[in-house]
Amino acid sequence: MDSSQAAGTGANSGNGMMVPLANDTSIAAAATAAVTTTAGEEAKQNLNAVINSTQKTLGLLHQLNLTVTSFNAASQLPLLHRMNSIVSELDNMAKLAEKCNIQVPMEVLNLIDDGKNPDEFTKDVINSCIAKNQGTKGKTDAFKGLRKHLLEEIETIFPEDVESYREIRAASAAEMKRQAQAQAQAQAQAQAQAQSMIPNGDVKVKNEL
Repeated sequence: MDSSQAAGTGANSGNGMMVPLANDTSIAAAATAAVTTTAGEEAKQNLNAVINSTQKTLGLLHQLNLTVTSFNAASQLPLLHRMNSIVSELDNMAKLAEKCNIQVPMEVLNLIDDGKNPDEFTKDVINSCIAKNQGTKGKTDAFKGLRKHLLEEIETIFPEDVESYREIRAASAAEMKRQAQAQAQAQAQAQAQAQSMIPNGDVKVKNEL
């Protein structure tokens, strides 16, 4: 393989192994981001379709209620037509709902059946999360205080070991921060490349003026 072929597939390391170019990783990340974005958009479209079908069904039920309330001999055909429309729309709603993966808590349905505001469920969940968060924070603070106390006691007996521990901990924290920054930069580049791609996978090309 000559140098031009090697440049097209990847860099050749000293042990004879082929190392892929960084651009290949960026392209793969961009493709993954594009697929994720497409899946998210599809899920949003499916949800909007179910919402629209629900609103249409509510409108049909309102029309049916008006027809039944003022029923007379001339209302027979409109009544049958609206009943058939409701059955058809309910069947369409059931088919659309199969494409949506949404779990509704039974507590919300029970609140609606009882004529209460379903937002009360959200309020209860938030209050429960706040209470659990406060308890967890208290435990975390207690462990931090215990760690600090133990470190101070150990430092009085093994000062050199504690100093080495702090140096290792600082180096580890710096390395983790560097890796997090590199990962964030790679994700930002992948998102930028995904946004520059059209749905069929082709890259948009700017027209030169």
